[in-house]
Amino acid sequence: MRVLPGAVIGWDLNAALELAAALGIPAPAAAELLPIIEAVMVRKMNEQMAANGSSAISF
Repeated sequence: MRVLPGAVIGWDLNAALELAAALGIPAPAAAELLPIIEAVMVRKMNEQMAANGSSAISF
């Protein structure tokens, strides 16, 4: 993840593409879907941090 104090700003997409390849997911499918998934994850994690009133991320 790419983070700033108090906010998640994204994923390391190179690492995500490598993980997809290791899982056998075709590169074109991963390249198409990862940005969409990343946007939702970033929004939800930042909402969770705001709701908790902290910069801590809980999984």
